[in-house]
Amino acid sequence: MHPGTVLGDDVRVLEHAVVGKQPTLGRKSTAKRDPLPATEIGAGTVISTGAIVFAGSSVGAGCIVGDQACVRERVSIGDDVVVGRGALVENDTTIGRGTRIQAEAYVTAYSTVEEDVFIAPCVVTTNDNFMGRTEKRKGLMKGPTIRRGARVGGGAVLCPGVEIGEEAFVGAGAVVTRDVPPRTVVVGSPARVLRDVNADELRENGG
Repeated sequence: MHPGTVLGDDVRVLEHAVVGKQPTLGRKSTAKRDPLPATEIGAGTVISTGAIVFAGSSVGAGCIVGDQACVRERVSIGDDVVVGRGALVENDTTIGRGTRIQAEAYVTAYSTVEEDVFIAPCVVTTNDNFMGRTEKRKGLMKGPTIRRGARVGGGAVLCPGVEIGEEAFVGAGAVVTRDVPPRTVVVGSPARVLRDVNADELRENGG
């Protein structure tokens, strides 16, 4: 536990977890280097064995940060979120209340994930169309925006800056290269619209 860390009531930090860690940045990293505020962990949250939560991040109440998961700096996580075993949430990302991020998923820097999103195991998100080349990339880096209630299937890849619409469904293994309309199902590589999401799967209908 690093100095200054703020823990709410009934927080549990399990074996070998690290909370409040300062980042070590590469010489060419695009991440901000400003001083970071203390890490804040909400009431009833569990930071599981071997997990790391960096300085400058906040984790809401009733969350689980799974074994060996990692939450980088300047991440904001809402209440009742699960970050699964081995998942990584990179810097400057926002995760909304009630979202589930499954094992080994990768949420890239500068992403926005809204409330009640489901991200299946081994999903990969990306934020850099230039893959580290040219100075131009620094002003254009942006992760995906995943809107409320959307679901992203196992092993899907989301390309930089795409928006997954509210209650949309991305099929397993899809490669999403363009925005996905709300309440639609997309599949394939590159992802294409297959059909509308079934009415009984929508949250407003009890799905």
